Amino acid sequence: MGPFPHHSVVSEISEANPAGTNGMEFVEFAHPNPQELRDLFARMGYAKTAHHKTKQIELWQQGDITFVLNSEQGSMGMRFVDEHGPCAPSMAWRFVDAQYAYERALAKGAEAYDAADKVLNVPAIKGIGGSLIYFVDKFGAKGSAYDAEYDWLEPGADKPKGVGFYYLDHLTNNVKRGNMKKWFDFYADIFNFRQIRFFDIKGKATGLTSRALTSPCGRIRIPINESADDNSQIEEYLRDYNGEGIQHVAVGTDNIYASTDAI
Repeated sequence: MGPFPHHSVVSEISEANPAGTNGMEFVEFAHPNPQELRDLFARMGYAKTAHHKTKQIELWQQGDITFVLNSEQGSMGMRFVDEHGPCAPSMAWRFVDAQYAYERALAKGAEAYDAADKVLNVPAIKGIGGSLIYFVDKFGAKGSAYDAEYDWLEPGADKPKGVGFYYLDHLTNNVKRGNMKKWFDFYADIFNFRQIRFFDIKGKATGLTSRALTSPCGRIRIPINESADDNSQIEEYLRDYNGEGIQHVAVGTDNIYASTDAI
């Protein structure tokens, strides 16, 4: 996907970046057996750093990465589990002004999600497959988006360094045949994403099309994958997952060999 401007300057709202995107805040995960996720996160160098004050939701962190583990029965995330099995029910993006970006998204046709069963009490819209996109503007020097709703296990502590993973590089969206343009337009029209790579791969047995998108700030990257037939891994995912959604999450490190050796 190319170099990642993780240390670039803070974004501003501009003609090129009208929504004021400024990177990824978290990815939410949910599982019928949450302990499996805890064990996986721990093996990958993440540490539990906080838990929700009133709900069965945990924060697992490493570097500038936050994974939200949701096991709150009846929540949007656990309803996603009932429909899809293990899943990533939401992601959160950072914005210069979250409320402004949210209202702009609604004006552009996005569907609001206002229920009380979210993992964070901030604006959210429906995205791929009904998953959520949260809007956050409290991060870095502004503080933490989690302080009001989560109890920290070690207040004031730095995020764990783990095995060296320190940023969310990209996550993929697998879509049904014919829906590539729909989801490209969703990201482009609402957030001014642009295409940085295009792949049209035809193998002996199967094929796929992939359009890799990036936000104006360069910190949010989403390849959209569409199968050319019934036999691809993408179609297998759509069948097993029972719909469109986030197929994988990629994280970044400065030393991939050291990080992978550590796990």
